[in-house]
Amino acid sequence: MRASSSWRGSAALTRCHGRWRTTDCNHFVRNGEDVDGNAQPRPKLLPGAKPFRLAVKDNIATAGFPTQCASRILADHVSPYEATIMGQMRERGATVIGKTNMDEFGMGSHSTNSMHGPVLNPLSPDPKNPVSAGGSSGGSAVAVAVGDADVALGTDTGGSIRLPAAYNGMCGHRPSYGTLSRHGVIPYAHSLDTVGIIARHPRTILDLLLLDDLDLQHDPKDPTSLSAASRRRCAAARPSELLANEQVTVGIPNQYNIEELDPAIRAAWSTAIAVLEAAGFRVVIVSLPTTLQALSAYYILAAAEACSNLAKYDGVRYGAKDLDQGSAVPDDEEATRALYTRVRGAGFGDEVKRRILLGTFSLSSEAKDNYFHQAQRVRRLICRDFDRVFRLNCPIRPPLPIDLSDLPRGVKLADRHGPPQVDFLLTPTTPSLPPSLSDVMDDDGINAYTNDVFTVPASLAGLPAVSLPVRTGSNGLPAGLQLIGQYWDDRRLLAMAERLMKLLE
Repeated sequence: MRASSSWRGSAALTRCHGRWRTTDCNHFVRNGEDVDGNAQPRPKLLPGAKPFRLAVKDNIATAGFPTQCASRILADHVSPYEATIMGQMRERGATVIGKTNMDEFGMGSHSTNSMHGPVLNPLSPDPKNPVSAGGSSGGSAVAVAVGDADVALGTDTGGSIRLPAAYNGMCGHRPSYGTLSRHGVIPYAHSLDTVGIIARHPRTILDLLLLDDLDLQHDPKDPTSLSAASRRRCAAARPSELLANEQVTVGIPNQYNIEELDPAIRAAWSTAIAVLEAAGFRVVIVSLPTTLQALSAYYILAAAEACSNLAKYDGVRYGAKDLDQGSAVPDDEEATRALYTRVRGAGFGDEVKRRILLGTFSLSSEAKDNYFHQAQRVRRLICRDFDRVFRLNCPIRPPLPIDLSDLPRGVKLADRHGPPQVDFLLTPTTPSLPPSLSDVMDDDGINAYTNDVFTVPASLAGLPAVSLPVRTGSNGLPAGLQLIGQYWDDRRLLAMAERLMKLLE
């Protein structure tokens, strides 16, 4: 899909023909030069690399650009180093064209929680009443949608790449947890954050991963990066190629067919299922019972990690300085508390404050057992559900005994762990089409949480997932279908996404 020219001025990326202005939603390199007039880093290109334009989410440290996380507390912050993923993209031919707008610290589903203002969706049927661009990587998705970038980097914690990709008619890939380096990425929730890619086609994403085996590269600077030995073990446990259609089984989780699912999205989902069956794929219904609790568990765990990660922004060690205080540390406890309150109160937006409070409460001695520990148990059960339905074992988790009481009578067990069933899962990416931006802004913020209901289960299990665009015929608005694969099956997942996208076209 291509945006009309009337939208280019109000899209997430707006060209700045003078010097960089940190008040802009996004920042562009002009003539290949950064804010200081120095050339961008130009490492030696890898064999086979081709030049492309790259937009970068504003929580990824980038040489020559501010990295502000769309937050007043990091206004004008320039990182002293560049994220590892940026060097890897430059080796593959990337030229950075700008940093993209986002929800503050990645907390949001519509890219409205930003000090720069909301991101606008270029596919809105009525420019006077724009619809949501999705979040939190909304600016990255729009950058590709309007043609300003060939590829965009985003981050995905609970769906922040897949949801905006769906809302803007793009492809968005969340890789297996620990695949791509997060060194130089400002964290939201350590156990959930991943760096991923948004492009027009899954083949573009797959080519970047295959070039010099990007997905096999361990980064010692990132403690969450999977070790080199583990990567070799994972790669050895995976088929190298996607089999013929007749040998691939696709699962349809019945828990995703919720009553609230938009009829246009349900119709697109049904069409995709029919297309797969007509092409020779085996399609089966599967059950993921614990995913019904995934959303609640996600917001408890993510908020708990966020309140810890954001504690350092106090105006002394990190974050915007208090003009009256400067960089001096107060002498007494009361003055210190007043400084922190002043800086954090002015620096953080409402949604960030809400999640910090939720995380602080869930980690309190009175609530930890009832909320945080229970959410961790739900997370383990979600991993078990996925491991039960996938044909391949998870290479980093030992197979767990399955409670067979919920399996139909007569099921023949391949082994004591339960029957291997599917290669991939196909679900909607979102339960609804892009909502009106005015409705989002007028909402109390709680309803936005439900947009992640289909994306957070894969996030909690650390699984790879990709959102593909589909036509809905509903006022021209796009929707997304999500393919989920077993851990470290990203290559076959993207190949399957490419195959399905061609069938749907």
